[in-house]
Amino acid sequence: MPARRRTLWRPAFTTGVIAMAVLVLIALIAPLLVSQAAHEFTGEVALPPGADHPLGTNDFGQDNLARALVATRLTLVMTVLATAISVAGGLAAGIAIWLSPRVVREWCLRLLETAVAYPTLITALIIAAILLPGATTAVIALGIAGIPGFARVTANLAGRTARAEYFLTARFLGVGSWHLATRHMIPSMAEPLLVLSTTIFATVLVEISALSFVGLGVQQPQYDLGSLLNDSLESLYTQPVEALGPAVMIVLASVAAMLIGDGLAAHANPRAARRWAPRAKVAEASAVPATGDTALVRVRDLRVTSAGGETELVHGIDLHVEPGEIVGLVGESGSGKSLTALSVAGLLADELGQSADELRVGAMNMLGTPAAADLAREIALIYQDPGTTFNPSRTMGPQLTEVLRTHMGVPRKEARARVAEALETVGITEPELRMRQHPHQLSGGMRQRAMIAAAVVTRPSLLIADEPTTALDVTVQVGVLRAFRALRDRLGTAILFISHDLGVVRELCDRVVVMRAGEVVGELTGAQLAAGEVSHPYTRTLLDAVPEIDTERGLAAGADVPLEATAPAGKEAR
Repeated sequence: MPARRRTLWRPAFTTGVIAMAVLVLIALIAPLLVSQAAHEFTGEVALPPGADHPLGTNDFGQDNLARALVATRLTLVMTVLATAISVAGGLAAGIAIWLSPRVVREWCLRLLETAVAYPTLITALIIAAILLPGATTAVIALGIAGIPGFARVTANLAGRTARAEYFLTARFLGVGSWHLATRHMIPSMAEPLLVLSTTIFATVLVEISALSFVGLGVQQPQYDLGSLLNDSLESLYTQPVEALGPAVMIVLASVAAMLIGDGLAAHANPRAARRWAPRAKVAEASAVPATGDTALVRVRDLRVTSAGGETELVHGIDLHVEPGEIVGLVGESGSGKSLTALSVAGLLADELGQSADELRVGAMNMLGTPAAADLAREIALIYQDPGTTFNPSRTMGPQLTEVLRTHMGVPRKEARARVAEALETVGITEPELRMRQHPHQLSGGMRQRAMIAAAVVTRPSLLIADEPTTALDVTVQVGVLRAFRALRDRLGTAILFISHDLGVVRELCDRVVVMRAGEVVGELTGAQLAAGEVSHPYTRTLLDAVPEIDTERGLAAGADVPLEATAPAGKEAR
């Protein structure tokens, strides 16, 4: 199966591209074909629309439709040039701000905030009034006026990249500013800036026409769509059709640019991608288990490839999870555990490709596109780091109840009650208070338990836990593992538990699948792992790496803690 790609050619984007292509074609051909009708003075003055002149003629006998078509070229050229100045200047300014020393950066950011407070058109009017009116003046004025807005967005996006660990590492290693900008900053923000560029194009098109309309843009004998609107003012009441041609062309070009921008934005939005998934694929989103196959999860010959399909990252994985079974997926970092789990959950990155003979969760075919509501009900995920799971600007309540309210249609009051009950079940005291708090007001252990509560409140058939205890201390780990086991015992939920820690896995899991370099190298029961009945050398190496307790000296060398060795009952792990 080829790499899954979000389709760009949706109706809005296609319509925008077609409309813009028509305008560009008009701009290229019209001056060659109808220049004489647009420029030549004739005796057929102020004619109404007719067969020879669909939009009539002006007071000089010139064809109104021909003039609107010819004016499209200059308008589009000026718009493209002004947009290019704004984009290039804003991109350079936004990146330079984050490559500058801290003091310079702070001053520049304050200056940008001041500059964007003034409307672009007002700034352009001031610049155009200072310079001599003309086409070049209009381009320069609007290009310069648009720089602060684009620079501010660029600076915000560049700031996120500049704080990333890989960027800081590259800077500490002495990578030059040019390479930092071109290899790290620009690629990471190219997509949103491209969308913004189409918006700026539409805005500049209207504003450049406005400058010409007030006499600060194109001057005679040149003319663009804005100057044609100005020329039509005198006959607006007697011959209003004269303004129709330039007005329609301006609106058409603006709408085309906005539709292209909306299409690009939807392409960058994974939620929109799922919403616009091909219907044929949605129709394949159900799967019927083979006769006698009782597994909740069935994976046959799963293969995951890198972008373009050059490198295979996961090689022919076979995996199954029975209802109510806890299966551990273990291996060192980079062994393919998370890629396998993300494939099972249908969350593999779009640039990666996957293929399988079968990839099923219950009756959902994960090679297709199951409905979002079915996914939310049947599969729950718990991620590794509780600190980055929740939005720090929102309280816990709306975040914990989102799935119930959005995908299951549960009323807000009932959703809060069910989440509060789930929080109590995983050992969080005063759940109503916790739901009114922000994530930073909860300890790491409480946030992890809150993630579990949010995952189980829908009573999923499958819970995928991706190294959920790695960042927690041993006491909190014990509480989390006990919560997993209780979830299985009470609700019959199957759990795919991903970890590189065999000490944790052997205490929790019924069965353990060992992965290395994208392949399954061993499978054994939890009892076999606990007894050390391991045959594969790699599994033996992982087991030997688990620290043990020195019982003679009473010192822990960093130990496995049985689930029974928990904190005193009733105490909240913090």
